[in-house]
Amino acid sequence: MGSVSLKIGDGTARFKRATLCSSAVNIVMIFSVITTNLFAYYAFTSSPKQHHALNNNNNNFSLISDHVSLILREIDVNQRKLAQMEKQLLGYESIDLSRPNIASELKLFLQTHQLPLGKDSRTGITEMASSVGHSCEKNTDLLSQYMNYKVSGPCPDDWSVAQKLILHGCEPLPRRRCFAKTVSKVGLQNFPISLWKPVSNKTVNWSGLSCKSFECLNGKKLSRECIGCFDLVNGYENKRFVKAKSKNDFLVDDVLALGSGGIRIGFDLGGGSGSFAATMADRNVTVITSTLNIDAPFSEFIAARGLFPLYLSLDHRFPFYDNVFDLVRAASALDVGGKPEKLEFLMFDIDRVLRAGGLFWLDNFYCANEEKKQALTRLIEKFGYKKLKWVVGEKVDSVGSGKSEVVLSAVLQKPFRA
Repeated sequence: MGSVSLKIGDGTARFKRATLCSSAVNIVMIFSVITTNLFAYYAFTSSPKQHHALNNNNNNFSLISDHVSLILREIDVNQRKLAQMEKQLLGYESIDLSRPNIASELKLFLQTHQLPLGKDSRTGITEMASSVGHSCEKNTDLLSQYMNYKVSGPCPDDWSVAQKLILHGCEPLPRRRCFAKTVSKVGLQNFPISLWKPVSNKTVNWSGLSCKSFECLNGKKLSRECIGCFDLVNGYENKRFVKAKSKNDFLVDDVLALGSGGIRIGFDLGGGSGSFAATMADRNVTVITSTLNIDAPFSEFIAARGLFPLYLSLDHRFPFYDNVFDLVRAASALDVGGKPEKLEFLMFDIDRVLRAGGLFWLDNFYCANEEKKQALTRLIEKFGYKKLKWVVGEKVDSVGSGKSEVVLSAVLQKPFRA
């Protein structure tokens, strides 16, 4: 039971030593072998009288064929049961690389590779496998389209295909052996001047987007976090976290004061064009902004400002070690939709990366109804955070309907747990 089995498909290369479940599979296999042998023994060792009767019967060959067919059916049934048990143990169906539409590059990437020095003495691992998200199996055609390219040539201009896969849960994506399209990045400013200077349209790859300039984007209402968020000079963006429009708008200096000088690094979930990170950079606090390029080049814009964009969907486990951030901020991005369990999974991951004594800033979270507000409140209370600030109020709908909406803003402190 010390063998090692390699499983692919849940986003990691997992190496599992034989467990109780794998022992059960072995028992079923042994039982199948014993059963088939008993059928064979019965077919060929019947009594002499039966042999005499069979010899006098023209159907003796048919009788033996029936026994053989029964044995083969029993083997087939047990093989299907074993396959089904394996799928249940895995929790997913592995990608079938024998399909005719699978790109050759995808097959090559997902093949296991023997360790160059043989078996690892500490782990018992003999081969390595590349990571790929388990939901990629449900989007095999799209994944093959993404992996269909000329090796060592220019990559297809298909970032939108990659993002579609990510949004479908196919995360992480396979690596590719091609060169991404080069953008000249003309007009980049030095840091920290770059934080609040207009970004040149020439720094961005506009393919796959309806707008082809930041002037066009500034006339659109992209989300609750981004209304005119690319206008760093004439809009509200440079005043957003230093001047309040309503009682629910907390100021960064007030929040930093609650951290008693211990705020050095932070994580902003779905932070629009990066203005929160820019405001914190002015105060010598480093903030990473998670983003996707939904209808706009958020990642490139944030990077052009000299900030750190993390291209990541919120369904992905945060690629950070435990207890590393002093502050985590979330606004409308926290509204992941779907079942309440989905929000609970996200909250536990936020809690994981936030250090004890760190601050969780919930910034103008839109409460569609009282039930949603109560559900979020109960979830937050489950974590035992200390409420440093908690304000429920109304403000004009940020997406432009003109109606007032109920929002919740809070600053919470993570407790020390034994």
